[in-house]
Amino acid sequence: MIRRRVVVSGDVQGVFFRDTCRRMADTHQVAGWVRNLPGGEVEAVFEGEPERVQELVDWAHEGPPMATVNTVSVHEEEPQGPTGFEIRPTPGGF
Repeated sequence: MIRRRVVVSGDVQGVFFRDTCRRMADTHQVAGWVRNLPGGEVEAVFEGEPERVQELVDWAHEGPPMATVNTVSVHEEEPQGPTGFEIRPTPGGF
């Protein structure tokens, strides 16, 4: 099991990025979460089998059809064992 945190910038809010990400994670059996950030980015954590997590990281570089992804930063983290995949609220209550 591996865990990756990604922060995606560009035109990524209001284009179904979070919902599509959740569906992709469910399809690939990857656990974690996704949320909008106040600065306009989307942050996600993917945890699972290495190949499946990498598929989600690769997808984040493209996003859903209406998104325009400019940059993706990827950070390795220690697995924490989440189950399922959720859309979290934006920090600060937005």
